[in-house]
Amino acid sequence: MNALRWLTLTRHGESTGNLAFQAVLGTDAEEADISERDADIPLSDTGRAQAAGLGRWLEALPEDERPTTVITSPYLRALDTARIALAETSFPAPRIQVDERIRDREQGVLQGLTPRGVRNRFPEEAERLRHLGKFYHRPPGGESWADLALRLRSFYRDLQSGAPGGRALVVAHDAIIVMTRYLVEELTEQEIMRIEKEPIANASVTRWRHDGTGLAAVCYNDCAHLATAAVPPPTARR
Repeated sequence: MNALRWLTLTRHGESTGNLAFQAVLGTDAEEADISERDADIPLSDTGRAQAAGLGRWLEALPEDERPTTVITSPYLRALDTARIALAETSFPAPRIQVDERIRDREQGVLQGLTPRGVRNRFPEEAERLRHLGKFYHRPPGGESWADLALRLRSFYRDLQSGAPGGRALVVAHDAIIVMTRYLVEELTEQEIMRIEKEPIANASVTRWRHDGTGLAAVCYNDCAHLATAAVPPPTARR
């Protein structure tokens, strides 16, 4: 990724899907109450406020760090995060590009299930997951973390030659951010799975800057810009 001068990744703002999973934490529920398909899950009120906070952070960046390319996952929660954030800026914002290669990880038959739901409904898959580990386990109809690395390698090869100005903002999902770090920093399976244990916060920022030899880490999962965001009280959960 030597053609990139700045690579900035952010996770989408809080979604109604995030709230649905939080609502079943510590319960006996086997699945979250989510009616939409994954691609159509919207932002919550808090998520929209977080996206606006991200936009104010972009506005405050030095001119030579502002994104010249903006690419987002096609999923609604990511696309709306990019739209809201760029609406907060006064500089000429680049056109938002959509790329399906940075969509969230496909969960296949396990989509929407809690860990309890996976164990109860698909005990053989739960055992395969335990044996193979999260990095290589591919649920039926879904993707492993290694599969993500494959499509991201293709994405970043294209980004190197297709990012005018060399400053890219990528708006995507937690797994995309984790696996980008795996690729950029050339980590091992063991290293990235340890890192993955720390949840990626909604609207957090992860950045790398070209130091003359390659992309060097600047920050990871940084939420400082959200401390002063006007976040409304949580809405009632479904």
